[in-house]
Amino acid sequence: MLHSCNTQKITNTNYQAAKQEITTMMMQQAKDWSNGNLEAFMQGYIKSDSLKFVGSNGLTYGWQQTLDNYKKNYPTKDHTGILTFNLIDFNQLAKDVFLVIGEYHLKRTIGDANGIFSIILKKINGEWKIITDHSSAYN
Repeated sequence: MLHSCNTQKITNTNYQAAKQEITTMMMQQAKDWSNGNLEAFMQGYIKSDSLKFVGSNGLTYGWQQTLDNYKKNYPTKDHTGILTFNLIDFNQLAKDVFLVIGEYHLKRTIGDANGIFSIILKKINGEWKIITDHSSAYN
């Protein structure tokens, strides 16, 4: 007797479409950051207290606290500079969940800053949102 499983197959077409949607969202984030619009940049993150951001100051919970930290650490256009991403690896963990590893590059008049990040994104109400961000500066 044969039994069938009702498993969700992740097709290459769905993977490529999701990868493109995430890339597009992140390129918009880079544009918003480079324009000095941190609020618009933060639209790529889940607007929730459940957001987790891990950086040099440890673990931060919540969208508003993450935005406040960005505003404190990047108070002027000289600090935000021009942001570019190099998206290195996409790993689909579930139907609507991705792990993305990449590099960030900030070209700034006060000195460039570069680092690496790993983010977990989830598709929520048809939009990809970062739910966890771990970013580390290169020394």
